[in-house]
Amino acid sequence: QVQLVESGGALVQPGGSLRLSCTASLKSATGYAMGWYRQAPGKQRELVADIASRGSTRYSDSVKGRFTISRDNAKNTVYLQMNSLKPEDTAVYYCNARNPLNLYDYWGQGTQVTVSS
Repeated sequence: QVQLVESGGALVQPGGSLRLSCTASLKSATGYAMGWYRQAPGKQRELVADIASRGSTRYSDSVKGRFTISRDNAKNTVYLQMNSLKPEDTAVYYCNARNPLNLYDYWGQGTQVTVSS
């Protein structure tokens, strides 16, 4: 069973920055695609950004130019650097890891990000 442990969520003012981290309990996360999703109250969970095993990235249009996803395979960790935060970024952020063999998705427990003055 793969466990994903997220950290870094907090209350931040508009225009501020946060960095989320997610560490996977894997022998090696190298082959896994990893990503961040978010879910705001009353809304469906949506992709924020993901990063393939070889490093290619995708971003939702709403965060392009403000958020950066990266990974450190030696630490089995994926990061989400969030800059210029807006109130509409408020949500629970979930880490995701996808098994490359069977495409099974693993999820973290979520970390709350609140952007408010």
